[in-house]
Amino acid sequence: MLMELFSFYNVENLFLPDPKPTHKLDPTISGLRNWDERKYRNKLFKIAHVFQLMKEAHGEVPFMIGLSEVSGRKVLEDLVQIEPFNCGYGIVHYNSPDERHVDVAFLYDKSKVQVINSETITFFFETTNKNQENYNTTRDVLYSKLNYRGEILHVFIAHLPSKRERDINKGKRDFIIKEIRSRILNIVNKGKENVILCGDFNENPNDENLMKILYNDAHAKVMENPFMRLFSAGNYSTFHYKSGLLFDQIMLSESFFTEDNMLVFENAEVFCPDKIKSRDKKLGGRPFRTFAGTRYLGGYSDHFPVFVRFKIDK
Repeated sequence: MLMELFSFYNVENLFLPDPKPTHKLDPTISGLRNWDERKYRNKLFKIAHVFQLMKEAHGEVPFMIGLSEVSGRKVLEDLVQIEPFNCGYGIVHYNSPDERHVDVAFLYDKSKVQVINSETITFFFETTNKNQENYNTTRDVLYSKLNYRGEILHVFIAHLPSKRERDINKGKRDFIIKEIRSRILNIVNKGKENVILCGDFNENPNDENLMKILYNDAHAKVMENPFMRLFSAGNYSTFHYKSGLLFDQIMLSESFFTEDNMLVFENAEVFCPDKIKSRDKKLGGRPFRTFAGTRYLGGYSDHFPVFVRFKIDK
């Protein structure tokens, strides 16, 4: 049986190495302590290695990959040159107005997928509080319309505002998810359409916002979230203090659950082999991250990647 994987991965601050400062007080571009060429190359290798491990475990490199926390196109160009991508993957990326200069991006196997068009959904939020002037922008949502073996796919990639500072950004998340939901409904209301929504939502699958996105205004199901079951079973993609979280998810339109579709949903997984888990026994099973605060650890990311597997039915 032929299979395809679709993956999403928050790669934790993939920045180009910082240039040498002209003064010791100069701020770095990345905001990371002593971020240099060696650490950057190690980071690229680690991210590519995750997908090599995925290939070894499941027989395929994902044919489409959503990424978050990447800074600029150059880091993606460097990444796709490395095995297992080997220059065979295309890039969809736009610079967003995010205050930390991190974006979402899309990689795709050029031998299988053609991009028909793409665009960003950009959000600006007004603020009257001078102490919150840095909170009026966030990452774009990336939309791509694709052709896969003659079938049209609509892919949305999001990295929603975090829950920092007593969840000051909740209103932003509410607004962005409402807009994404509206756009998905405009697509699925046209008929049998294939929609994939993936990202780091900074909310768990059972949170109200993410439950709402699964239904239309008549309360009929239009999307499925296979990560709901994984979360209920104690599968997590990241952690905050002692809490396990499944912020990284992939949601699918109902079309992927019908046998006459080109791609039919098979299963979903948080990909967490031992090699990408923390070496610290106290952190039992958590992601092996690149930084802990300002301390460089040299790991992969503070998130595990997630994926869904499709069987090809035609």
